[in-house]
Amino acid sequence: MSSELIRHPPAVDKVLAWPAMQALIACHGRTLVLTSLRAGLQQWRQGNFDDDRSLLTWVQADLQRRLAPSFKAVFNLTGTVLHTNLGRAPLPPEAIKAISDVASGASNLEYDLNTGKRGDRDSHVERWICELTGAEAATVVNNNAAAVLLVLNTLARRRQVIVSRGELIEIGGSFRLPDVMERADCKLHEVGTTNRTHAHDFADAVNSRTALLLKAHTSNYAIQGFSQQVGEQELAQIAHQHNLPLVVDLGSGSLIDLRTLGLPAEPVVRDVLAAGVDVVTFSADKLLGGPQAGIIAGRAELISKIRKNPLKRALRCDKLTLAALEAVLKLYANPDTLTLRIPTLRLLTRSQAAIQQTANVLLPSLRDWAGAEFVVDTCEVHSQIGSGSLPLDLLPSVALRLRSAQGNKRTQNRMVRDLALRLRQLPQPVIGRIADDSLLLDCRCVEDAQPLCFQWLGAVAAGSETAT
Repeated sequence: MSSELIRHPPAVDKVLAWPAMQALIACHGRTLVLTSLRAGLQQWRQGNFDDDRSLLTWVQADLQRRLAPSFKAVFNLTGTVLHTNLGRAPLPPEAIKAISDVASGASNLEYDLNTGKRGDRDSHVERWICELTGAEAATVVNNNAAAVLLVLNTLARRRQVIVSRGELIEIGGSFRLPDVMERADCKLHEVGTTNRTHAHDFADAVNSRTALLLKAHTSNYAIQGFSQQVGEQELAQIAHQHNLPLVVDLGSGSLIDLRTLGLPAEPVVRDVLAAGVDVVTFSADKLLGGPQAGIIAGRAELISKIRKNPLKRALRCDKLTLAALEAVLKLYANPDTLTLRIPTLRLLTRSQAAIQQTANVLLPSLRDWAGAEFVVDTCEVHSQIGSGSLPLDLLPSVALRLRSAQGNKRTQNRMVRDLALRLRQLPQPVIGRIADDSLLLDCRCVEDAQPLCFQWLGAVAAGSETAT
């Protein structure tokens, strides 16, 4: 190659005429290839390479980087089953099939097949919600924060909402109940103290400007010790004495008594409504085990008002969410099979012995992948439910533990962090957690060990070939 070619990269038109570049254009289109080529020529000018083959290799790699999906499946080995950052509840096969069935073409999303006229998209899930909760009516929006916003804006716009000071919750991402109330254009009237609120605090606070009483389930924290909160039944009596509705935000919400599955207790939607609550809101993608959605259930008169709010259209769910939610709700019609058919409940109820077996299967391939620089063994740990559900209740589990066998503590910490990064850079990223100078890979959410084993063994084989 001449010195002139080394100093100056080839012209864009000349490179685009190369057969290999023409093949890339046929596959990815001229616009995208041209963008990568120009970036590659800039790398040439900066001295990072100086020959045609290197330029072509760089362009091919750049196209792969640009086209690689940002959204990808990962292995959740964090020990948090309902991990908000990792997508919360895994969907059952029935929900995935329902999504696929309506995604590929037209559907009766808002079309009544009996009358041939416009229908209501809520109809696909409302019957099941009412049957499972005892509610008179129900509607669905895109998450529970939206549900609370819509309810408050409909029933309490420009009026007061009475809520206990100890229930002014903040959920993930710094979304605070007082801020949601402000956006809903209603005025917060807090009563009681952080740790103790009594029935008379609510009764004394009611005035002509009061629109409703609100109770928020403290799902992501707990106040213990010298504490007092007013129950739904007593609050409902106070509200109804003043002709006011009682709204309860359950956050996670559950359609069954989790204690029957050996899990910690969580309020059951049916029980809350039976206590006299007029409207309840809860998530579909937490303990229920469905897609992201916020469910609003309760008295038909109030649900009708909520549906007519213009915000409902902005907050409504799409056909994919409704299809998945209907499929999940139908599974609850047979409570005896829930732990077999709903992944969230199955993962939460896995025994420590079963998790230990999974860890034992994964251990050899992980040792080979990590190499001699790390000590790899198993240890007993505790998983958590996650997404603000039952924050003080932990589940016995087993983790793969990786510790550095070299250097001082600072070096060991760096090596563990680098190892966590390597895991996140695998074709299907593996997400664990760092604790006590170790990288812990909690195996609770690993039901099939083979994909992980194959990935680690494949990485070892690829590394050996590269070294050779």
